[in-house]
Amino acid sequence: MAATQEKPAKTRLIAGPGMLLVWLYGVMVVGAVSRSVVQISTQFDEAPLAYSLSAVAGVVYGFITYSLVRGGETARRAAFVCCAAELVGVLTVGTWTLVDPSAFPDATVWSDYGMGYIFIPVLLPLSAMYWLRKARAEQAPAAARG
Repeated sequence: MAATQEKPAKTRLIAGPGMLLVWLYGVMVVGAVSRSVVQISTQFDEAPLAYSLSAVAGVVYGFITYSLVRGGETARRAAFVCCAAELVGVLTVGTWTLVDPSAFPDATVWSDYGMGYIFIPVLLPLSAMYWLRKARAEQAPAAARG
C-alpha cells in the first residue's frame, strides 16, 4: 500500500493583523478603482497619466487583497513582490509629484506619497511586507516540525 503524502497546510495570512491589512487594502481597492473609473470616463483628457496610475494602483491593491485572502506560500510571495512594487510606485510617483508638479495636473492615489489618503499608500506596503515576512518566519518552524 502506497503512503499518502499530506499537503502542507496553507499559511493563513489573514490571522491577527493580517485581517486589518485585508480590510485596509479592500478600502484602497474601492477608493482607487472608483476614483479612476469616474476620472477616466469623464475627464481622461485632463490628466491621463494621473488617472491611469490611479487605475494601476487599484489593480495592484486588488491583487494584494486577493493574495492575502487566498493564503499559502505562493500567494504570500506574490503579495510580497506586489507590495514591494507598490512601494516603489508610491515613492517614485510621490517624488515625481513634488519635483515636477506640472506632470500631474490632477492628483493620483500615490501623489505626494499618498497625502490625499492620509499617507496610507506609503505606510500600507511597509506594514504588509513586515507582516508577510513575519508570516514566513512563523511558518518555517512549523514546517521543520513537519
